[in-house]
Amino acid sequence: MYTRMSNVKKKSLEWFGVLTAIAYSMLVASNTGNEVVGFILLFISAISIGVWAFSFKHYGMLLLQFFYATAGLMGVVRWL
Repeated sequence: MYTRMSNVKKKSLEWFGVLTAIAYSMLVASNTGNEVVGFILLFISAISIGVWAFSFKHYGMLLLQFFYATAGLMGVVRWL
């Protein structure tokens, strides 16, 4: 049972990361002045998917999320 719950939590991280990435891309693309919120969502998404990638040993995806998290931080700093 513990393994099943653990997998459910890991799947939740994956989908939470996907949904926050979608929200990020829509906010930034809309050019409505919500770029800072968008980049914060990008950072949150990258952390979530990064934890998921590490949990399932998807190290290529983990590396990609490191760069997305960096881009999120840079976006916040740039837009503030």
